[in-house]
Amino acid sequence: MLDRRLVRIALPLAVGAMALAACGGSSGGKGASGKKTYTIAYQGPISGDNAAIGENEGNGVELALKLANEKGDLPFTLKYAKQDDLGTAEGGPPAAQKSIDDPSVVAIVGPAFSGATKASGPSLAAANLAAVSPSATNPKLTSLGFTSFFRIVPPDDAQGAEAANYISKVLKSKLVYSINDKSEYGVGLAGVLDATLKANGTALKQEGVPITKDYSTVARKVKASGADAMFYSGYFPELALLSKALKSVGYTGVVLSGDGSNDNEYIKQATPAIAEGVYLFCPCGDANVDPNAKGFADAYSKQFGKPAGTYSPESFDAANAIIAAMKSITGDITRESVLAAIKTVDYKGITKTIKFTPKGEVQGKTIFVFRVKSGTRVVLGTTLELIK
Repeated sequence: MLDRRLVRIALPLAVGAMALAACGGSSGGKGASGKKTYTIAYQGPISGDNAAIGENEGNGVELALKLANEKGDLPFTLKYAKQDDLGTAEGGPPAAQKSIDDPSVVAIVGPAFSGATKASGPSLAAANLAAVSPSATNPKLTSLGFTSFFRIVPPDDAQGAEAANYISKVLKSKLVYSINDKSEYGVGLAGVLDATLKANGTALKQEGVPITKDYSTVARKVKASGADAMFYSGYFPELALLSKALKSVGYTGVVLSGDGSNDNEYIKQATPAIAEGVYLFCPCGDANVDPNAKGFADAYSKQFGKPAGTYSPESFDAANAIIAAMKSITGDITRESVLAAIKTVDYKGITKTIKFTPKGEVQGKTIFVFRVKSGTRVVLGTTLELIK
């Protein structure tokens, strides 16, 4: 996933960031235990339309640090901080700068969304501040020269291709109406989806629709096209509105979307009746039904009083991968040493084994298929299992 509204902005390489990069970047103060304290920050949408995703991810990071401290075997103490970038490109640099300006921050989990990641990448790299995203999936992010960026989910060229293959080979759709929200995330996902559908010989109509509160016009176009499937490359608040509009014009085809919509908030905002039967694709599983993640799911529910959400386990794994990298360091823990250690980390998480390619991509590309049934998201399986 993820970006909200891609806005043209200047990407500041702040003087403070350069100064921190030049002097080693970070330092840890000693707490009551006598151990040095280091901060791992989360950057994502803490407020705004996509705050639900930020809450899921931030909680995962917070839980990882809490459990690591309680275990008692760390040679240091961990502190949690969170920076709100609203999930937008314009919000990315100011949020990143807050972490850069805090000398105790040695790494961040995030940014969550692709637009915010693209906008924050230069300043984070200049500060040698490692950024391990649990959800930013635009394919181009690891080709922009951001030397401190990593992600633990496969990019949209995997998700888009697998979703298209599922539509063509499992659903056997005759005509797909592909809509993207013109965001960094939506355009990237739709580009791969559309190209793969064409390669599969599936008929296609394409349209970019900027984020709006009224989807009646495009809903009528979808209905009039005769499409038997509509794929939305965007986020759940807009998919909810689009789903309602499609229902109101009498569209009866299949509705599908990607990880930006794979959240229970979509069902709540669209209503369970309208969301029924919708397919959602994600490079993430569901920790609440995965036996390998039971310990995490139980701890999450106990700590926050509700089940783990989309990208909560990935955020938990991202934080623990950073902690594993920190534990491997001999000598001073600095931003530079943490960044170097993350490049060679080999951590077995609850979602996958986290090892990075030289470009910062995680090894392995598993895509899960969800479907809304009776008001809940049900995992149908992986595309590897479902596409024969």
